[in-house]
Amino acid sequence: MSKKNKKKELQAGKEPEKKAEEVITPPGNKPFENHIVITKSEDSRAKWYVVHTYSGHEVKVLSSLRQRVAAMKLEQKILEALIPTQERIQIRAGRKHQITEKMFPGYLLVRMILDDESWLAVRTTEGVTGFIGVGNKPTPIADNEVEVIEKFMAMEAPKFKAKFTVGEAVKIVDGPFAEFLGSIESIDEERGKVKVLVSIFGRETPVELDFLQVKKI
Repeated sequence: MSKKNKKKELQAGKEPEKKAEEVITPPGNKPFENHIVITKSEDSRAKWYVVHTYSGHEVKVLSSLRQRVAAMKLEQKILEALIPTQERIQIRAGRKHQITEKMFPGYLLVRMILDDESWLAVRTTEGVTGFIGVGNKPTPIADNEVEVIEKFMAMEAPKFKAKFTVGEAVKIVDGPFAEFLGSIESIDEERGKVKVLVSIFGRETPVELDFLQVKKI
């Protein structure tokens, strides 16, 4: 709207027309592939496993794994891979930016029928440091735990604020992690977010939540 038209509206007692608030995607944060389905299968032997990668190599590992599966003809054993992510709105310099965040940096989930051949293919993929498990044995995670993660990926986080302190014990009261207990690891007042340490995959893992999704114990 021109300054002239805006002045006319003000003189006529009208509110100037407001533009819709712009949400932009900042450079370097373009959407990336976070889920590949190699073979659709209902085979009961297929389980989800947690794979640890070098930090920042998750997307590269996903791409390399797909190529490796094709080259080794393991499409019937290594079926699916997922990098848990969530779309978020972040405020920078007074503007809203849409970003894609990894929920568990350094980890991805692989659905596979585990045997020596499939284990070796995943374990020797460039960027992979190992499986999460007891000793040297990969331990599958429950399907409902994967469902919780998928629900969290699809959630749109609410925007509310509250006061917490680092180290404070809290209970998650909303969302797929409801009823989990944890402690505040960090607080982002500007974005209205807290990182809560909760036990996932048998270890303490930070989960970012809206202030309204947690309460003091």
